Amino acid sequence: MIQQILQQSISKALKELYNIETEEKNIVLQPTKKEFEGDYTLVVFPYVKIAKKSPEMVAKEIGEKAKELSDIITGFNVIKGFLNFSVNKSYWNTFLDKNKCNETFGYGEKKNDSPIVIEYSSPNTNKPLHLGHIRNNLLGWSVAEILKANGYTVKKVNLVNDRGVHICKSMVAWLRYSNGETPETCGEKGDHLVGKYYVVFDKEYKKEIAELVAKGMTEEEAKKQAPIMVEAQNMLVKWENKDSEVRTLWEKMNSWVYAGFDATYKRLGIDFDKIYYESNTYLLGKELVQEGLEKGVFYKREDGSVWIDLTDEGLDEKLLLRKDGTSVYMTQDLGTACLRHNDFSSDRLIYVVGNEQIYHFQVLKKVMERLGFEWAKDLYHLSYGMVELPNGKMKSREGTVVDADDLMEAMYNEAKEISISHGKNKDLEEQEADKLYNTLALGALKYFMLKVDPSKTMLFNPKESIDFNGNTGPFIQYTYARICSIIRKAKEEKNIDAALSNIDMNIELSDKETELLKTISTFPNVVKEAGKNYSPSLIANFVYALAKQFNAFYQDTSILKEENENIMKERVCLTYFTGEVIKKAMHLLGIDVPQRM
Repeated sequence: MIQQILQQSISKALKELYNIETEEKNIVLQPTKKEFEGDYTLVVFPYVKIAKKSPEMVAKEIGEKAKELSDIITGFNVIKGFLNFSVNKSYWNTFLDKNKCNETFGYGEKKNDSPIVIEYSSPNTNKPLHLGHIRNNLLGWSVAEILKANGYTVKKVNLVNDRGVHICKSMVAWLRYSNGETPETCGEKGDHLVGKYYVVFDKEYKKEIAELVAKGMTEEEAKKQAPIMVEAQNMLVKWENKDSEVRTLWEKMNSWVYAGFDATYKRLGIDFDKIYYESNTYLLGKELVQEGLEKGVFYKREDGSVWIDLTDEGLDEKLLLRKDGTSVYMTQDLGTACLRHNDFSSDRLIYVVGNEQIYHFQVLKKVMERLGFEWAKDLYHLSYGMVELPNGKMKSREGTVVDADDLMEAMYNEAKEISISHGKNKDLEEQEADKLYNTLALGALKYFMLKVDPSKTMLFNPKESIDFNGNTGPFIQYTYARICSIIRKAKEEKNIDAALSNIDMNIELSDKETELLKTISTFPNVVKEAGKNYSPSLIANFVYALAKQFNAFYQDTSILKEENENIMKERVCLTYFTGEVIKKAMHLLGIDVPQRM
């Protein structure tokens, strides 16, 4: 790649001029700003102190020496401490010819490191997946694919929170108020049915609290003594004591939820290499707590509850086991971390969890370190901001969440309506049109979610996400479909097969063509940075810029009507190469691109 060639020349220049030893990868080059002449810019300030010369002189000397060392540098200019290199345009012919059919273009070399384990989704079995889960799943899946593209072996895992008092709440409400209804008898998805009774529980709980307060209790007393809550807490104790009746009901209701989850994951295009269940891992966590007690890492209070004191780390005291012996989230996370490390011989564990859990993962890391696990230093919490809607936040207990299934169906209907109004379904069979609507709907949803930096809270606007203009998934998908149309016509009408055609190295490229190739050439670095920062938004920003730039090229440049056959071939090949890179980038975001629209 051209940046590597420039880095090599600059590295040699630094060594010869100032005896500065620096790895090529540490030499940072940026595309030259449009208002200046040049292709790539080097900031020379980091080398000024050692060279003991002015920034302008250092830039001039590096420019002259690098030009002497590399025949692809045709010239340079200096603006204060910025060195702008101009590259021989003939290089881009070679770059296009060499990489247009390179299936690994943009990807890093395979690494021999131990696998990276990335956990995402982590649903509770008391409710269906909602809008927040969608961001979690899309972010986790995309980061996993980006890390794979960087050469890492990645294991995608899910931890299902299938036990705890919140699960018992749905069970208690179902026993009290369902009259035995099942997904089969009511025609409702199992996760939706169980989620409905979680909402019912909350409503009944609030009623009981109000009644007890009216009888003279304080609100805090009423919350603890409300019969429905006491029943749920007693059910959890029975569950942990393996009461057969409670366990049978638990298995039945969870099976309904799993079937519902599977259907949602399938439609969303999400998969896992392994699924863990809290009902299995919390026992291992309890064993670790016992070991910590014996080592003096943890301590037991008078009521029998187990804690760790992390105040010397700037944190608080943290509960690990309740006084009745039941576990908390931290307990099962301890067990799960050890289990994954052992299952995959992995030292690098990534948790994709919302930023409201930042403190939880700070504590988890410290607890694991106190227990003596050296690999705990590489536990990483990939936190992300919440998803909000134009009408505010969501609350599961109150039934105000945006259900993932409902959202995908609404997106499908929106995509269908817009496609028909724009004539995108013209000449498509019904089945092909249906596939297109689904592809556009999911592309709009995924792109809108992933184009925002993970750390930021985002406002999701379904209508805005599915626009065919602007920074949206459908705009990029339409660009790819346009490219496919050009490639088909080139083959059918001009007998040009882009994959098999060779480039005439003597063709002088236009500025639009050169700029397009320069953007494409940054793809490997974008993939690398996205993996380094766990940020799919970098991929999204790149592919949008590329699609936008191709459309500008398409509007200003004759492709199939070009009279010179060699130039026509070159432009068809450039169009093909652009499409291949768009497809690769969109795959890293989990988005399919249609060949016809």
